[in-house]
Amino acid sequence: MRKVFCVLLLLPLLAAAQDKTVISYNRVFVKPDKVQQFEKALTAHAQKYHKGDVKWRVATIESGPDAGGYHIVEGPTTWETMDKRGNLGTEHTNDWERNIMPLITEKFEAGYAVYRPDLSTVQLAGFSDKTVINHVFYKPGYFEETEAIIKNFKKAWEAGEQTIAVYETSASGAPQFLIVTRYKEGLKERTTGYLKPMKERYESSNGSGSWSNYQTFLRNGIDHSWSEMIFHRKELSSN
Repeated sequence: MRKVFCVLLLLPLLAAAQDKTVISYNRVFVKPDKVQQFEKALTAHAQKYHKGDVKWRVATIESGPDAGGYHIVEGPTTWETMDKRGNLGTEHTNDWERNIMPLITEKFEAGYAVYRPDLSTVQLAGFSDKTVINHVFYKPGYFEETEAIIKNFKKAWEAGEQTIAVYETSASGAPQFLIVTRYKEGLKERTTGYLKPMKERYESSNGSGSWSNYQTFLRNGIDHSWSEMIFHRKELSSN
């Protein structure tokens, strides 16, 4: 009986350790005269080689410095599974090198990020077709303060019933939080007046003067930030 009790105590820890919260992402940029050929090759590649833990969700980048590129997200998975991923085999690698690489430019970006359920207001798999990503780069020594501010924003997002997924990048350049607004009702959610002003919701959720404190934190703790809009392309993604 004691052994059974010990196993039951361990179950929550085992479940947490196995949560699939890790994603990898790639950004590729297609040669101007190869778009149709690229999309056909990418679709075939994704649907043949990227299933399960390595499934792909593909989007086009519609604004910001990477506008015109393709945003490819793989996963979610775990770090343990990532250890065993390998290169998915010679056939997979050959298909990428022969059928896709000749169609893209030398510009390329890749990285890893971990979904943060404690900072988010939507489940990892609660995707939408229209999304805005805010890239927030904090200064060295300001990780905990940035995390605390995002927790304050979570209260305001919940007050407005916004669906926000927050990720923390991992070993992928300058440390940053990715604050991903998933528009469940589409881009009309960006219309002025659709939601109460953020300042009003933030102060209502965190107390009088909290917005002023946030503005002070921005000036001191954030190095820079930028945003972009991306549109999901279901037909290019894994089935």
